[in-house]
Amino acid sequence: MADILEMKMPSPGESITEVEVAQLLVADGDVVDIDQPLAEIDSDKATLELNAEAAGKVEFMVGEGDTVEVGQVVCKIDTSFKPEPKAEPEAVAEAPKAADKAASKVEAKVAVDANVKATPVAKAMIQETGAKAAQIKGSGEGGKILKQDVEMYLAGGFDSADQLSGWGGSRDQSKEKMSSLRRKIATRLVAVKNETAMLTTFNEVDMSYIMDLRKKYKVAFKEKHGVGLGFMSFFTKAVTEALNTFPAVNAHIDGQEMVFHNYADIGIAVSSPKGLMVPVLRNAEQMNLAEIEGGIKALAIKARDGKLSLEEMTGGTFTITNGGVFGSMLSTPIINPPQSAILGMHNIVERPVAINGKVEIRPIMYVALSYDHRIIDGKESVSFLVKVKQMLENPSWMLFGGKEPEQILLGL
Repeated sequence: MADILEMKMPSPGESITEVEVAQLLVADGDVVDIDQPLAEIDSDKATLELNAEAAGKVEFMVGEGDTVEVGQVVCKIDTSFKPEPKAEPEAVAEAPKAADKAASKVEAKVAVDANVKATPVAKAMIQETGAKAAQIKGSGEGGKILKQDVEMYLAGGFDSADQLSGWGGSRDQSKEKMSSLRRKIATRLVAVKNETAMLTTFNEVDMSYIMDLRKKYKVAFKEKHGVGLGFMSFFTKAVTEALNTFPAVNAHIDGQEMVFHNYADIGIAVSSPKGLMVPVLRNAEQMNLAEIEGGIKALAIKARDGKLSLEEMTGGTFTITNGGVFGSMLSTPIINPPQSAILGMHNIVERPVAINGKVEIRPIMYVALSYDHRIIDGKESVSFLVKVKQMLENPSWMLFGGKEPEQILLGL
């Protein structure tokens, strides 16, 4: 008699009652190992993996795109089936190669429409390479496709007249269901716009000092700490010091009360295959630059690999987002609720600026602070951003709580 294990949908986090099956990672009827990933699950806060609780043959009770309640049976595993022994490393390595060769041969043999005007050599090239004949402009008599036309198409996507051929779009449309995560993000963003008095203040930062500092010490820093020295660690350190000076920027509203935090859990927006995610760097105010860089790197790798836990995605008190890596010059970032402020970084561009009455070319970054005006006054928001600017333009201030050494000496 078969032993059947029913796997139920676990709770991905507090207050989450249902999730969506984003993708099945094995086919119905497959025999799997214990802890093997079976499916990707989208909650309204993160994407998680559902792993097999035992080895055996899988029978799914749900499909991709289904909404599943926490505690509902997702699949059954017949434990009387045992996974096949894993192949030797050499055999495993050779199998993909053979499969790739077979696949490449099948894919390469693309039938050429009989109506396509092309020389026999050109037709053979189209068939072997899988080129799209409809996108190749022939330069022969009557528009016939020649060998050199195919070669030009394959080399760079240009036709024989050296004109861009376009990307071959059609008039077709397609629809794709929004994931649970994307729907939740959409709802939260609209709620922020409707439920907060959001304002944005701007400033500019001369990045000369930091860029020179990185250039001078980046090799020694990497050798000693094992991580690169990036801009984000300087911004995070400057932000944590400024938050200590202006605690309202690190607070949030809870009903009729303002909640202040005696710590700085900084959300760092990072890019991932699922889109922009904001893992949290806990107690960043206690970290030095190397610890910040190491923490950000670890979170970024987890985001890239889809391994971020729900705990690592929640509970931040302030967020930093860097649109500059995508080329953004200036933007107004949207607050990440329930937080009250977010700092936006942008690209660094050499600009003419006035220094001591003279025009000089300096690497300038525009920065933006979006904040909830219900809890943060204009004076506080502007002063906070100025404090961040001052510490970035003179990083030694970060060692003295946002003050110059002379101020510390004089007790000011």
